[in-house]
Amino acid sequence: MSNPSGRVAPGPAVVAPKPIAILSEVMSEVTVYTTDVCSFCVRVKGLLASRGVAFEEINLSRDPEGRVDLAQRTGMMTFPQVLIGGQLLGGFSEVQAAAESGHLDELLAA
Repeated sequence: MSNPSGRVAPGPAVVAPKPIAILSEVMSEVTVYTTDVCSFCVRVKGLLASRGVAFEEINLSRDPEGRVDLAQRTGMMTFPQVLIGGQLLGGFSEVQAAAESGHLDELLAA
């Protein structure tokens, strides 16, 4: 429809969508070191998965040198070992306690 004044009538306001952060883009990197036949490894992976936490699993069952390197790096000999942003959180008990206290969410957001 033409406007006799030559002005263009304003259309509906365009609202830019709010940015949506993809969870994996705002989370710190999570690495789970595991071994075969490790019930706590299975449990920690389930706990992380149930919270929507993406993680990289590194199975050291057949890598004795990797186990030695990890033990030297973290001071732990047991599995699983969960690192967030390259820092050791601990094994299943520590991850579970951090999840229950809200500290896990804080670490992931850092």
